[in-house]
Amino acid sequence: MTAIRGARERARSEITAAIKDEARRQLAAEGAAKLSLRAVARELGMVSSALYRYFPSRDDLLTALIVDAYNAVGEAAEDARDGLRGPAADRPDVRWSAICAAVRDWALAHPHEYALIYGSPVPGYRAPRATTEPAARVGLALIGVVRDAHAAGVLKEPAEPLPDAVVGDALTLGAELGVELPGPVLARLVGAWAQLFGLLSFELFGQFNRVVEARTEFFEQSVLQLARGVGIATPR
Repeated sequence: MTAIRGARERARSEITAAIKDEARRQLAAEGAAKLSLRAVARELGMVSSALYRYFPSRDDLLTALIVDAYNAVGEAAEDARDGLRGPAADRPDVRWSAICAAVRDWALAHPHEYALIYGSPVPGYRAPRATTEPAARVGLALIGVVRDAHAAGVLKEPAEPLPDAVVGDALTLGAELGVELPGPVLARLVGAWAQLFGLLSFELFGQFNRVVEARTEFFEQSVLQLARGVGIATPR
């Protein structure tokens, strides 16, 4: 019975992967708004009723794709952070830049999946709580760099004051995530996170065309400026 169960589980896993692969192909060709379970089933040679046993609705399939994408970019960021070696591996600016570069590399290699999670909302789709933890992975990687710098006493908090409401929102977020950092630092981290994906969206969606040609150099300099904004010392 164990062998039979194992074979069934492998078969289900393979079919699930095939469904998601075809759905990603449709995302690239048609966009998320036009994703159709019937079209996926047709391309795979399945009847719709069989596919519904794996994903009961379009939104269930979208959620699976979104979770996969968030986990993929999060894993890329974490691997870049953890894979650093040598004397500079513990420098906050080096770790910060490595995370940001890995996120950019993933986005450039997977533009349609990036658009799914950071592009325009899919009409009629409401993301469930299952997407929250995967979506936080990149942000938590950046927070970890700043938290370590703060613990080591090398974080220089910017002197410019922030509105109390902005700091309050940041402290609420920090409490939810279990992150102990000064409110102004957390607030600037949220801003840096938003600006990071703004840079990437401008590059991927064409807003830099005929404006910024040295894309890699521009990105590297920009993420160092973001690091300075949260108090990380960087070479000038």
